[in-house]
Amino acid sequence: MTTDILSPQSEADLAQAIASANAPLSIQGGGTQGMGVNDATRLSTSGLNGVTLYEPGALTLVAKAGTPVANISDLLAKENQRLAFDPRDLRGVLGTEGAPTIGAVAAMNNSGPARVTAGACRDFMLGVRFVDGSGDIVSNGGRVMKNVTGYDLVKLMSGSHGTLGVLTEVSLKVLPTPEMTGVLLMNGLSDADAVAAMSAALGSPYEVTGAAHAQSGVDAHPVTMIRIEGFEESVTYRLAQLKEMLGRFGDVAIETDPARTKAGWAWVRDCTVFEGKEGNLWRVSLKPSDAPGLVAKLAPENALYDWGGGLVWMVLPDSVDPRAQMDGLQGHATLMRGEGHVRFHPEAPGVAKLTQSLRKKFDPRGVLNPGLMG
Repeated sequence: MTTDILSPQSEADLAQAIASANAPLSIQGGGTQGMGVNDATRLSTSGLNGVTLYEPGALTLVAKAGTPVANISDLLAKENQRLAFDPRDLRGVLGTEGAPTIGAVAAMNNSGPARVTAGACRDFMLGVRFVDGSGDIVSNGGRVMKNVTGYDLVKLMSGSHGTLGVLTEVSLKVLPTPEMTGVLLMNGLSDADAVAAMSAALGSPYEVTGAAHAQSGVDAHPVTMIRIEGFEESVTYRLAQLKEMLGRFGDVAIETDPARTKAGWAWVRDCTVFEGKEGNLWRVSLKPSDAPGLVAKLAPENALYDWGGGLVWMVLPDSVDPRAQMDGLQGHATLMRGEGHVRFHPEAPGVAKLTQSLRKKFDPRGVLNPGLMG
């Protein structure tokens, strides 16, 4: 990748930079992901910074794409509100610096442990503004564009990794911060039993907001974590009921200390267990019931199950690609850190054809992150 960096300070400047580009552009927010397009000029949205609208009573926030997520979280905290999808901060495991931005979060559909019940980032996005590959500015209803009419722009841009357009502004729904958080802890469970326990908890009426299992917790022993949030009286009741229900899996402890519960889920969210671990970091999404079998085949040093087992993080030797063991399984794997493998899971032929059609419509010159997603 070249060292040239374009850093427009306005949406108009960004549109001009893209319109005048005669070579590939590698799009980035705060530069925290560590992966981009080789032999391309870096284009950063970090100059598009600031919250343009915040209405606490309406639970609505609008921010420019380069606004650091930390700034948004601090602003929301003053009104006892938060980003309910709890985006991950992977700088520790990716070995990167910079500041995660809300545009990058939206472009990657970056969603943390709460995704399993609250929904993904895309589910909280109310609108977007972006610049397409021709340098045209597009928004939700801001103007009608021949090649855009009929598309759900929010859904298209969320998870597109900057290959369809460069976000300039994101509108989001926010939610109140829960009064209390309680966590059920089970130690020493096998992966299969942990997935069974998490599935039981998520299928219960007790409104679980997080379910994770680490093969190696902070004390180097397996730990399974079930989170419940809400009003204190309700959380206390649900914790007791769920503890009794999960008793068949072994001893269950309850943790309600605010600092410890917050730190524990940040540890899960940001995959802190993998900091300092050598090898390639993989993110695998699949059916929870299939997860333990795949992990056993790959035998990583330790694995982290999130979303009740539907998302597995693991560090594997450079020579290992988990996709080779996923034949017959529904799911996909993404290389988050490392080299020597295609980063994104190859798409099925029909999906790949649709993807290419969309790219031709939104980026006909092929200048936005070409080759990043295949």
